Amino acid sequence: MNHKIIRYILFRLITLIGLLMILPTIVAIIYSESKSFSVFLGVLITCIIVGSLGSRKKPENIVFYAKEGFVVTSLSWILLSVIGAIPFYLTGTIPNFVDALFETVSGFTTTGASILTAVDGMDYSVQFWRTFSHWIGGMGVLVFMIAIVPLADGYSMHLMRAEAPGPIVGKFVPKVKDTAKILYLIYFGITLVEIIALKISGLTLYESITLTFSTVGTGGFAVTNAGIGGYPIVSQAIIIIFMALCGVNFSVYYFLITKRPKEALRCDEMRWYFGVMMVSASLIAVNIYRAGITQTPFLSFHHAMFTTVSIMTTTGFGTLDFNVWPQFSRTLLFLLTLLGACAGSTGGGFKFSRLLIIFRTIKNELSFVVHPRSVKKVYMDGHSVESTTVKSVFNYLGIYLLIMCFSILLISMDGFSFETNVTAVAATLNNVGPGLGMVGTTGNFSQFSAFSKIVMMFDMLAGRLELLPMLILLSYKTWKK
Repeated sequence: MNHKIIRYILFRLITLIGLLMILPTIVAIIYSESKSFSVFLGVLITCIIVGSLGSRKKPENIVFYAKEGFVVTSLSWILLSVIGAIPFYLTGTIPNFVDALFETVSGFTTTGASILTAVDGMDYSVQFWRTFSHWIGGMGVLVFMIAIVPLADGYSMHLMRAEAPGPIVGKFVPKVKDTAKILYLIYFGITLVEIIALKISGLTLYESITLTFSTVGTGGFAVTNAGIGGYPIVSQAIIIIFMALCGVNFSVYYFLITKRPKEALRCDEMRWYFGVMMVSASLIAVNIYRAGITQTPFLSFHHAMFTTVSIMTTTGFGTLDFNVWPQFSRTLLFLLTLLGACAGSTGGGFKFSRLLIIFRTIKNELSFVVHPRSVKKVYMDGHSVESTTVKSVFNYLGIYLLIMCFSILLISMDGFSFETNVTAVAATLNNVGPGLGMVGTTGNFSQFSAFSKIVMMFDMLAGRLELLPMLILLSYKTWKK
């Protein structure tokens, strides 16, 4: 293993984290928050000095492969979370460091699970950093670093594969660096458009920026105790649109930008994503209207659509407390929690692409039983899927179920209900955030023990990094010479 290149990348990451702290430092200046300003400035300067000194000399041997890519990705996200938790802890916003780390891991992994029972009264700069963590983690911090830090292009692909969501990771253009730039240009564009739209809808500039960070990063941290339910219905509709857009594979937008609409519309995953979204929202709307949760069919569909899109894209925003909804709606929402969004999006979950590959493989196996001589392949977007990809999808499913079951067993020692334990693990492993039947306020994780929080922090990181990087990091064989 090339330890020197791993250390070099990690120190470059520390420098990048310091630079990212510039924005909350500016916010602290604007709102005259002296304590928060001192903390952010201190962390900013420390990160830049330590990172610059540690990466001042680039290693002569810059060769690294998949193993190094998985290890450096896992370590990067852990390091990012630890440093990102320091402002919460030092400002006194979250005086317990385990809780501060939980909140930060939840932010960067775009999970949105929170230990905070109230966010009103929090310093603007700390609240900004909390939602900004969603935006940073949404597209991936290493993808951002690839776009701005010179690394050998052939080796950068190992980092992108380890961090990018989905079973298949490809390049839009020959160079990985250029692909990363394209991804972030699209990401910047969507972010800017939503900020403008929310500002026009009547929100303040601060609310527009912070809610956009949580929306496009599909994270779900709100900036008021009332959550999204306290905003105008027009603003909620805008958030629905952008949550849905950010749950789509970003390659679709690249095809549209490069005037290749046929390739964009050929995306099987996107069609199923929107189809399931509309059907689920319609079923829930009828169910909650008949149960008297809402007063009009329009409001029923609006709240059902908001919640469906929020859960499917693993954003976790809410306009109503779905814990009081009928059992059918809650069960359907739980299933959508497991499903997630599209591969190559900012959303989490199992991903539609994997589910389609599994369904089509099963269909082929059933056909083979009836017609033993037939030879059929699994197709996605008009192209055949390689057998290695199909194998990796089923391996992912097996690992996913094992981690989920083991995590449920571990956190059950806290003594909460089975529903709470199952949905808490599902919410963290799939990076959704709120769970059904959660203790305290909806979706709040404050009453879980420190041990359970550590288990769920692992789940959040494993879910965001597609399981393998975290498991490889913990494997004895990874570190064996």
